[in-house]
Amino acid sequence: MAPRRLLLVGEGNFSFAAALSETLDASARVTATCLQRPADLARDPVAGENLQRLRERGTEVRFGVDCTRLADAFELHQREFDRIYFNFPHCGRKAGVAKNRELLAKFFQSCKDVLAEEGEVHVALCRGQGGTPADKPMREWHNSWQVVAMAALGGFILSDVHPFSCEVVPGYKCTGYRSQDKSFHLEGALNHIFTRSLPFEGSQPRIFRIKLGDQWFSFAEPDALVGKLNRGFLEAPSCHPIRTINEKLIAELGKAFPLQRLKCSFPFLPEGSTSVLTSWNCDSLSAAFWISLCEDNSNSESLTGGTTQDMEDFLVLFSEFSLLKDPGRDSKEEAHEEIYGQTKVCLRPSLLVHVQAVIQGPDFLPGSLHVLSGPVFRKCHILPFTMPAFHETLFILGFNKNLKGGYLQSLLDHLKGALDSLLIQTLLEGSKLSSSVEFVFQPNGKDYIINVKSHNFGSDCAKDLIIGSVTTSVTSIIHKDQCFMFVSMNLDLLAMLVWGISDWRMLWTFDHRFLKNFVPGKIEPFKSYSLYPPCYVHDISFWLDEKKEFDELEFHTVARAVSQDTVISIQFLSRFQHPKTQQVSLCYRLTYQTCDKALTPQQVASMQSRFRKEIQQRLHVTPR
Repeated sequence: MAPRRLLLVGEGNFSFAAALSETLDASARVTATCLQRPADLARDPVAGENLQRLRERGTEVRFGVDCTRLADAFELHQREFDRIYFNFPHCGRKAGVAKNRELLAKFFQSCKDVLAEEGEVHVALCRGQGGTPADKPMREWHNSWQVVAMAALGGFILSDVHPFSCEVVPGYKCTGYRSQDKSFHLEGALNHIFTRSLPFEGSQPRIFRIKLGDQWFSFAEPDALVGKLNRGFLEAPSCHPIRTINEKLIAELGKAFPLQRLKCSFPFLPEGSTSVLTSWNCDSLSAAFWISLCEDNSNSESLTGGTTQDMEDFLVLFSEFSLLKDPGRDSKEEAHEEIYGQTKVCLRPSLLVHVQAVIQGPDFLPGSLHVLSGPVFRKCHILPFTMPAFHETLFILGFNKNLKGGYLQSLLDHLKGALDSLLIQTLLEGSKLSSSVEFVFQPNGKDYIINVKSHNFGSDCAKDLIIGSVTTSVTSIIHKDQCFMFVSMNLDLLAMLVWGISDWRMLWTFDHRFLKNFVPGKIEPFKSYSLYPPCYVHDISFWLDEKKEFDELEFHTVARAVSQDTVISIQFLSRFQHPKTQQVSLCYRLTYQTCDKALTPQQVASMQSRFRKEIQQRLHVTPR
């Protein structure tokens, strides 16, 4: 839909306003403004001619409008502009980059008061001024106007950028270079298009209620998982790419095997034989998110976070008879929880916890492919392709031991065919996707990892991504003559590969613009609506507690929680040991960057300050 109300600020000779107004249809309303007074333009014949053209078209013209104080120029009923233009802003004369950054920052903060909710801000800059990779050549960050960082101060993100062309508005003549009647150098100039970002405020842990047996419990979602529980991406009628890719994968394998789709409703970890999970227990259980359930006898149908949240599908409850317990608790803590009516549970770190329940169930059919899909949660280090929450699909196939070789090869062949079919779809639509699937045999002599070598993330070098695993087992009390295969797939990584989504966090955004990229029945390369977000780097060093072992995984988890997933990298810099006290100090570098929201230096500084306090309290270290 064409914009109906346009605001032009910082007009010099009004040639842009005059040219633009003649390209618009009659329904568009243009308001052209400048900082100067009418007397200041009286001696400029070009400006006089353009003002006459504007008046003849009925265009509103205002003088003395300060673009850094737009709310003062327009009453409430006059605001809600669909588009605001600011071409080649400059403080005048030989103002340096710092002054021009300040101008941009105040302009963007002013725009948020008069722009419509889904409106756009267009800022044209000369080559190199913006400081983004779109500039050719790109200036060093400190020597640019840092336009994306300045826009973030007003709550805006860069959604598009393209060359500025005078041919689109014939008759436009930009003037004002160093406050003179000279044109700016337009070769390589860029038009930057900004839109509103979702606010950072309000991302607080939600309170959920669950029913276990006849008792209701409540709990707060872990800080590191805020906004990631109970999102329903896999449920109909969701059009989320996670569900799309899952349905397509299952449909492809369903061409070769009879399917049995299972409902993911197993709240308890099966007791008894857990040999299927022996390799999983040690690593994943220690990285599990443990939470405290508090008895909830209220009759309220809603708690903090909205309506009652049924979380039964997400939980694995470890009873007092289970051999698996929270590695971070001792017996005194457990006794304390029993006294105060709390139960310790963990969010399932893998769907493999349900394997025994499936194969020992009365409805299990050898020869059929049993399918289980759902979200899983586990602590992990902050790396580009590791995620604390993702969606997993588990394929379980049982068959006669004597036919193991044939079934195994058949499953691997059809799985590779299904994955290749998915990964090639965007290639047919014009994407530069180039990926290859391979099964890497593991040292234990029976398992595989599913590896994809991809060039689809903006790099000349191929990236190796492990998107799943294939495990074989013969453990079943009921089906003693059967052999079993379990295929685990990370749907989030697979969706990223298929659509070319470079940042896993984008899959969890609440911004409605994300889902607009995905047309039902069609796969096209993903186009981000947040380009070149700025990075902020902070270092932190601290003394270790000699009596406590430093937990680096927890260090990453605290950083993830405090920063609301805006820390994208944690780099170990150095280790120092005091020559006299022998006390050890560690130093790390944290890089902050968002993928879908405006992030300001002030917000990052606040997060870093809180991070220092949190690691001191939770990891028993002493920040320096």
